[in-house]
Amino acid sequence: MNKKYLTNFKNKKDIETSYDTKLSDDIEILLAWYGYGSYDGSSFVLFRQNGKLYEVNGSHCSCFRLEGQWKPEETTVKSLKHIVVEGKKFRDYSSGEKEYGEILLKILNKLDNNA
Repeated sequence: MNKKYLTNFKNKKDIETSYDTKLSDDIEILLAWYGYGSYDGSSFVLFRQNGKLYEVNGSHCSCFRLEGQWKPEETTVKSLKHIVVEGKKFRDYSSGEKEYGEILLKILNKLDNNA
């Protein structure tokens, strides 16, 4: 699956602008999603840097955007797979989360097979 920028992210620059941050050149974006409507939004970014996986989660109401929320957390394929398969985070049909949850699972399976 080559589609790694979903919904309101089109490229790395969109991530930098939305989160009001500068990403280092060695960050490899694996999946970036930003869904929003009239009053709120949420975002998920998965990236690899120096051989480690990181995720960033952000959300906002109508008053703010994602500024100041770029806080990478180290993660693993195993923990993300558990969230996708067993959790409810990627089940919201109205926001497009189901679509990116399915794409995320494909990316995780590929990472798992290449390990």
